[in-house]
Amino acid sequence: MTESPRFVEDYLLALLAQASHAASADFHARLKARGVAVPVWRVLATLHGAEDGATVGTLGKICLMQQPTMSKLLDRMAAEGLVVRTRQGRQTRIALTEAGAECAEALVAEARAHEAALLARHAEAAPALKALLRGIISG
Repeated sequence: MTESPRFVEDYLLALLAQASHAASADFHARLKARGVAVPVWRVLATLHGAEDGATVGTLGKICLMQQPTMSKLLDRMAAEGLVVRTRQGRQTRIALTEAGAECAEALVAEARAHEAALLARHAEAAPALKALLRGIISG
């Protein structure tokens, strides 16, 4: 009789978390070596190519942060010259400065190369995996 796996060895949420950690570890180490914190990277990546920027709430949702924490991070990023806040009616939008866009461009290129190397090991499954994850995210 074969022993069944421990719960976390077959639990989707645990597998997703462990896969994310394993896939991210090398890239996160590269960010750290460049002096870029993971939350800063997430904001830069989210705003990369977003012509009209994003709201604090949208950034918080995508970057997995509560709004107060996101606001403090954006304060620091604004002080570093990476982002700028603009008022549009009742909303405040966050956009990359020129320096932020340059930083984001370099990091996105590195992230794409990291992703390509990771997905090359699973080329046949990559499109289906991304589609599945998008489905899980959208509910």
